[in-house]
Amino acid sequence: MTETAHHLHVTAAHRELLDQVLDKWSLEVLNTLCERPTRFNELRHAIPAVSQKSLSATLRRLERSGIVERRVIATRPVAVEYRITPLGKTLRQPIDVLLDWADRHLPAIEAARRAYEQADPTRP
Repeated sequence: MTETAHHLHVTAAHRELLDQVLDKWSLEVLNTLCERPTRFNELRHAIPAVSQKSLSATLRRLERSGIVERRVIATRPVAVEYRITPLGKTLRQPIDVLLDWADRHLPAIEAARRAYEQADPTRP
């Protein structure tokens, strides 16, 4: 995303990355991994609503983008641990800013949604 004279240019690459990083499960995974490296099953327990398939896909996307690192631990049986990378750690501040914005403005957004729905209940 580049900014020129108050105009943001959002490319397909920006949209793809933001979709991957800000999706429902990625935020939960990143929040958990910011605390400490975690094994797959620990992640499943920390995020009980996520399916094994969705968690695997989320971890693969984040790993592909360099946000999360997968490490095989030579134990019996072999274990896999995930940790946030230094690049992934740089996401913390902008995500916190977005969440703070949402916290401050959610009441106004919910009021606007209610007004929108009351103005024309037939609109989706």
